Amino acid sequence: MKNKIIFVACDTSNLNQIKKIIKDTNTNKIKIIPKFGLQFFYSKHGRKFLENFKSEFFLDVKLQDIPQTTLSALDSLRDLKKLRYITVHASGGLEMLKAVAKKAKQINKNIFVLGVSILTSLNNKSIKDIGHTRTVKQLVLKQASLIKKSRCEGIICSPHEAKLIRKKYKDLFILTPGIRLPGDNLNDQARVMTPKAAFNNKVSGIVIGRSLTKGNIKYNVKKLIDHLSK
Repeated sequence: MKNKIIFVACDTSNLNQIKKIIKDTNTNKIKIIPKFGLQFFYSKHGRKFLENFKSEFFLDVKLQDIPQTTLSALDSLRDLKKLRYITVHASGGLEMLKAVAKKAKQINKNIFVLGVSILTSLNNKSIKDIGHTRTVKQLVLKQASLIKKSRCEGIICSPHEAKLIRKKYKDLFILTPGIRLPGDNLNDQARVMTPKAAFNNKVSGIVIGRSLTKGNIKYNVKKLIDHLSK
């Protein structure tokens, strides 16, 4: 089970709650890495907290702009010594992805750049409303090809597309959000799956938020471990 990577989404601006999530998800039975998004990173104490963080973490800021602006943003994160995973929108295009992948290695060779494909809150109707004529699966496969060409290490996608991507790209790091423990509320996610089903689809890691952080965190972690052990 230790080869399964779990990222816990620390989606709050409350520093005490962040510390509690990190403390209560710490276990030697499975690898759980904290993922910090825009809410915490933009908060009063967020940036400083990550500057002094002592363990590896995932910064989910979904970089997207013209290449030079994106590179400048990435360069400003040099002081985050334990930063190991960072996200960039695949919709920013091949040149932006290539530039970010190259720059990240110059900053820290251990940083994994993950390209974000179609958000798991979107479905075929949603992307049609935006103006796309392809299906979600078609778009995600196209974005996966850009991510692979750019030399980014991995892709963020729904677990529903993971099997298709793994079949085509054997060595790509595939990370899937939209994960819920059996019986949990879907909330704002449209394309979801249980942790065990996602790993059966050959993903490299999963992101879990409310299924772990809402309520009794230690109990939720035990539920997750039991679920993956069955």
